[in-house]
Amino acid sequence: MTQEISAIARVLRDEPEAIVQSWLRELGGSPTQQHASASAEAQAIVAGLGRALEGGADQDSLDTPGWRELRGTLEALSASRAAKGDTAGATSRFVLALKKPLFDRLQKDLAAEPARLASAVWTLSTLVDRLAQHTADTFQESREQVIRRQQDDLLELSTPVVKLWHGVLAVPMIGTLDSNRTQHVMEALLQSIVDTGAELAIIDITGVPTVDTLVAQHLLKTVTAIRLMGADCIISGIRPQIAQTIVHLGIDLQGISTKASLADALAQALRQTGWRISRQD
Repeated sequence: MTQEISAIARVLRDEPEAIVQSWLRELGGSPTQQHASASAEAQAIVAGLGRALEGGADQDSLDTPGWRELRGTLEALSASRAAKGDTAGATSRFVLALKKPLFDRLQKDLAAEPARLASAVWTLSTLVDRLAQHTADTFQESREQVIRRQQDDLLELSTPVVKLWHGVLAVPMIGTLDSNRTQHVMEALLQSIVDTGAELAIIDITGVPTVDTLVAQHLLKTVTAIRLMGADCIISGIRPQIAQTIVHLGIDLQGISTKASLADALAQALRQTGWRISRQD
């Protein structure tokens, strides 16, 4: 362990509470909010950093075993703050705010040795920068995981398979169709056909803003898969603009029943499945 690292480790070991309090004051804001949301995180980082330095962790890389505990603490911090909606910048600034409390204590301990003080300050600054960078990297990964989970949840909500009638299912499509979403719709619809024994499925594209060649290909693949399962399919929600686009693009929907509205599609589905509904006088 170098003299600089030894000095930093000694400060962390001898004054952890004072460092945490100075750190929180450096961040500013309400003391109550600080202690409620950040005190435990700050204490864990100070303790983990001290143990890593005293254990002789490699200063050139945080990926070595000596930093495992502190890496876990920083990753938990990033995940927690990402889930709360904080930004990567704010999370990094939280870690960087540790510099000044440690600088102040190093300056007090090494005031009589300016050369050692300068070296220790540089070592500490480089180390805290690495911690902040690791926090930002893991924050981004955590945020991407949150976004992926939210996208999956939205996908589930935006593509429900609804039983409209005995033997008739419907999938109301809302938003842009892409390969991932089409695959999800296809899997959910085919499984529902198996589970319910439905004879006919309605794909309603009223909520799809535009239909291009790619969207049409996705629809055709879904229709083909439905027919392979022994069911028939109707596409509803064909607005005038969409009809013109399909014609201009030369998309072949021959052999596929299309209707202007979901109500029209349901009426045809009932006729195809042998149902007749009459109004009671």
